[in-house]
Amino acid sequence: MPFSSLASPLDVQLRPDGPALLHVDPPDDAPRWAGEHREALRAQVAEHGALVVRGLGLRDTGQVGAVFGRLAGDLMTEREAFAPREAHGRGLYSATPWPANQPMCMHHELSYQLQVPGLMLFACLTAPEQGGATAVADAEEVLRALPGALTERFERDGWILTRSYNDEIGASLTESFGTGDRAEIERYCRANAIDFRWQPDGSLRTEQRRNAVVRHPATGRRCWFNQIAFLNEWTLAPEVREYLVDVYGADGLPFNTRHSDGTPIEEDVVQLINSTYEAHTRREPWQAGDLLLVDNIRTAHSREAFTGERQVLVGMAEPVRPADDCAATEASER
Repeated sequence: MPFSSLASPLDVQLRPDGPALLHVDPPDDAPRWAGEHREALRAQVAEHGALVVRGLGLRDTGQVGAVFGRLAGDLMTEREAFAPREAHGRGLYSATPWPANQPMCMHHELSYQLQVPGLMLFACLTAPEQGGATAVADAEEVLRALPGALTERFERDGWILTRSYNDEIGASLTESFGTGDRAEIERYCRANAIDFRWQPDGSLRTEQRRNAVVRHPATGRRCWFNQIAFLNEWTLAPEVREYLVDVYGADGLPFNTRHSDGTPIEEDVVQLINSTYEAHTRREPWQAGDLLLVDNIRTAHSREAFTGERQVLVGMAEPVRPADDCAATEASER
């Protein structure tokens, strides 16, 4: 299970418009403090889905890596990345590069993999001048708020992620799969239920069908868990989408999502999902030294547009394969 359910003595501030927030007195040794309070912190994440810890005074990558290790143990090596990250040690990465003036909408990290991070860890070394929050949204609440007809179709049939790898946009083959060797890439795809086709120019196109609704591995509750909207063409800025379609064609976009039968997902569906996320968004502006822990199954996260320099480090931990056949499970329970 990714999270402890122990009761926590920490004095956490709860707000309707922001994630749970814990103020602490600056410790002399942040990694040691994190280790001593690990169970209490994890209990808060289990209860609230996300927790901001303010006052740790995190200053550098070595300190952040040590704190992440005390809280989560071994960090995951990212695979199937859609954009390259800068590595700062084993399992410690920079935030995904994305234009500062464009928001990165709500998503669950690597929800298109068979095995996903159960826990996300974020640390802010440099806070932006304005904006740039890593906002969160409760996936159980989002599922309840979306129209039943929409969620029933996706829950029943799932969704498809299509990718076209090239050397110009997004992560390269080596950056995404950890190798440029064709045989190794093919083995990875077969082991992870990814259909693949090598193109005449040597590029790779992949397609993978995934579930849109999963059960939380600890609570058993149904969560809207996917990247249907985030990786869809209609979430792109209009001028970016127009450019990519012009260069690569509608079927050759670097990434896109579709219905399970391969038909395009309608623009109004994508807009509805994103607007529902926005209605359930909670945000807390970053301050330098902050730590943010997120239950990746229960809680989606985003990155808002910003100005100024922003340096946020990311760790992924506790891989899980969430229960996925919600409809069948519910039928057996009735």
